[in-house]
Amino acid sequence: MCGIVGYIGNRPAAPIVLDGLAKLEYRGYDSAGIAVFDGDKINVVKTAGRLKALEELTHDGQTTPGFVGIGHTRWATHGAPNDTNAHPHFNEQETIAVVHNGIIENYTQIKEKLVNKGYHFASDTDTEVLVQLIDYYYKGNPLEAITKVMHRVEGSYALGIMFADHPENVYAVRKDSPLVVGKSDEGCFIASDVPAILKYTRDIYFIDNQEVVVLEQGNVRFYSVDEEEIKKESTHIEWDAEAVAKGGYEHFMMKEMHEQPKAVKETFEKHLNGNEIVVDELKLSDDEIRALKKIHIVACGTAYHAGIAAKYIIEKMARVPVEVDTASEFRYRDPIIEEGALVIVISQSGETADTLQALRDSKKKGANVMAIVNVVGSSIAREADSVMYTWAGPEIAVASTKAYSAQLIALYLIAMKFARARSTVSEEEFINILTDLKKLPDQIELLLGNKERIQRFANRYVGAKSIFFIGRGLDYSLSLEGSLKLKEISYVHSEGYAAGELKHGPISLIEEGTLVMAALTQEDLYAKTVSNIKEVKARGAFVLALTNTGHSDIEDTADYVIYIPVTNRYFTNSLAIIPLQLFAYYVAVGKGCDVDKPRNLAKSVTVE
Repeated sequence: MCGIVGYIGNRPAAPIVLDGLAKLEYRGYDSAGIAVFDGDKINVVKTAGRLKALEELTHDGQTTPGFVGIGHTRWATHGAPNDTNAHPHFNEQETIAVVHNGIIENYTQIKEKLVNKGYHFASDTDTEVLVQLIDYYYKGNPLEAITKVMHRVEGSYALGIMFADHPENVYAVRKDSPLVVGKSDEGCFIASDVPAILKYTRDIYFIDNQEVVVLEQGNVRFYSVDEEEIKKESTHIEWDAEAVAKGGYEHFMMKEMHEQPKAVKETFEKHLNGNEIVVDELKLSDDEIRALKKIHIVACGTAYHAGIAAKYIIEKMARVPVEVDTASEFRYRDPIIEEGALVIVISQSGETADTLQALRDSKKKGANVMAIVNVVGSSIAREADSVMYTWAGPEIAVASTKAYSAQLIALYLIAMKFARARSTVSEEEFINILTDLKKLPDQIELLLGNKERIQRFANRYVGAKSIFFIGRGLDYSLSLEGSLKLKEISYVHSEGYAAGELKHGPISLIEEGTLVMAALTQEDLYAKTVSNIKEVKARGAFVLALTNTGHSDIEDTADYVIYIPVTNRYFTNSLAIIPLQLFAYYVAVGKGCDVDKPRNLAKSVTVE
């Protein structure tokens, strides 16, 4: 949520800041603004709405001169999304400008204190409290004032700060909200995420909690909250700027769906050595794997759905009990984590606030925590005991597609590794599973090649008011993800249900013409789900069945059928999700929705 970009160097700042903000639009926002020092004073331009409005106000930055600047795309939390509440925010003398991601939890107490000291506030935001508090502590030394504020405020924040009487610097701070720093011959940069500055540098510094950054024209310095200078090593980013371009596709989401075969292949190839699964990051010996008592999987949204699939797979394949929790509930229910348990947290961004806190809480309880993330150097990656990266590359569209597919692969590999160590699969079965795993990229490619058929079907349901997804076992986890994809980007009400639960309430919602998508990829549950299809058909539903090639008998029961290639029973989600992603995409396009940036959503949820 929200996006920060800052620059100081030998080039005009405003166009660089605006360009960086454009790369962060996927994070979700409802207003935008920039602050640039023109050699005399700090000029702020900000507006509600899309970044395009800000670009028009500044003529793409040409009317806002200067070589030092910060910018922001805001997701409204405190105060309505309007011009006044948009960032950057000034102190009363307009000599200090601040942009902020996160939430200040004790801002009302601080604001009351400042009002009693004679301060006046123009906005409803918690961010303006920050800049006024910096002003309160500022006696000519920016670093001293910033660290005093850090000791005073509670909550999460990433800050970009400019001082009119220190125009040779941009300051930045981080606590529980992502922030990266870049350096090149053209200057120094701060950003909420790597894509914003990848055009200018691939040498990135990942900022840790409660660190302060001081940017100069050709140098970067790092300090602790106690103002002690610290040394940091940069990370070289391998993927380039082209990876975050649309590459000729109309939307990032379609591009990223087509990148799934590559993401799947690269993720499993990183962990194969012949017929051996190599997960060095796990840091568990075979003896320790055999001694595992339980696995806790913790995640949010799409990653949570990958975790539900993993529960079925790990329990069946490796015979280890698995609990799956949404991170926002896990962190508050005081879970019992016994000795011999492994906690696996999953996050595309590696910055998901609830998942990060669940990780920290688990570590406090003495748990061994493994992270599955897509972003190298992210907070979750750094704080976990071990990390397994998904090699999906940058995912820009808010609705996750290729990151989900790569998460599934990572979880398959863990299940296979555990099953091998625990001797719960025979050598022959293991080789068959591995053979089917290697076929997945080509099978996904085949399904993507048939997208026109999905498009024609989706066009019939552009006006749908409510759609239901049902399935059993792994197909239940698939139904949850298919439903989420549809509601995320098309705003059509949809629900994913365990098919066996229909009679316990949901079937009352089925009426003439209601679309029900029924998944039947699990052979042992096929006949049971056919019975559920007949139940909804009897009440007027139109049924689309999603099943394995060879089950042509389903055409006698369902109204429309989509077939997926035959694969191992554990891997059907990797194939069956493709038609559901495409269906959601084409319904959204047909409705004229902003597919890559759906309303009210953000790519990286860095606040509760």
